[in-house]
Amino acid sequence: MERPRRAVVVTGFGPFGEHAVNASWVAVQELEKLGLRDDVDLHVYEVPVEYQTVQRLIPALWKKHSPQLVVHVGVSGMATTVTLEKCGHNVGYKGLDNCRFCPGSQCCVEGGPECIDSIIDMDTVCKRVSALGLDVTVTISKDAGRYLCDFTYYTSLYQSRGRSAFVHVPPLGKPYTAEQLGRALQAIIEEMLDVLEHSEDKINCQHEH
Repeated sequence: MERPRRAVVVTGFGPFGEHAVNASWVAVQELEKLGLRDDVDLHVYEVPVEYQTVQRLIPALWKKHSPQLVVHVGVSGMATTVTLEKCGHNVGYKGLDNCRFCPGSQCCVEGGPECIDSIIDMDTVCKRVSALGLDVTVTISKDAGRYLCDFTYYTSLYQSRGRSAFVHVPPLGKPYTAEQLGRALQAIIEEMLDVLEHSEDKINCQHEH
C-alpha cells in the first residue's frame, strides 16, 4: 500500500550577533540538497531572528502546508554536539532580537503552559540515530536557551499541539562541516517521522477497538 505524500517543514535561522553565517540555515540548505524519503515533500524556510516575525510566520507555515512535522534548527555557540530539544518554554525572554525588541510580557503565549513537550520521543530518536554510526554525536537537552530558538519552538509546539521538533547545531567547523550537519539532520528527521508514525499507528489501533 502506497503511503500518502506528507509535508515536512524545516526551518533554519538567519544571521545574528557573532553568527554572520548561521550554521542552522547552512545545515538546512544541505538537507534540502539531500532530500528526505520519497513520500515526503520537504519545504525549507529561513527565519529571521525577530520575535514578532516568528509569531506571525510559524502559524502561517502550519496553515499553508498542514505538515506532518515541523523541525526548527538553530545554532548554539555553546554546543559541540547535535542536540535534540525535548521542550519549549513560555517565559523568560529578555534577550533583544535583531530589531532590538523583546516581548513586553517576556513570554510567548500569555496564559499558556510554562513548558510544552514535543510528542516525539527524543530519547528514542537519539538512540536510533546514534546507532547508525554517523560521524556526528547526537545528545538530548531540556533547555533550548530562552532566546529565539526556544521562543520559536514553544510557539510551534503551542500551534501544533506538540507536533514539532527542535535541533541545535554547533557553529560550522566546531567540529562539524555543513555536509555532516546536513546528513545528520536527514537521519534525525527520518527517524522522527518513523517514531511519529509508529506512535500514531498505536493511537489509531486503540481507537479502532
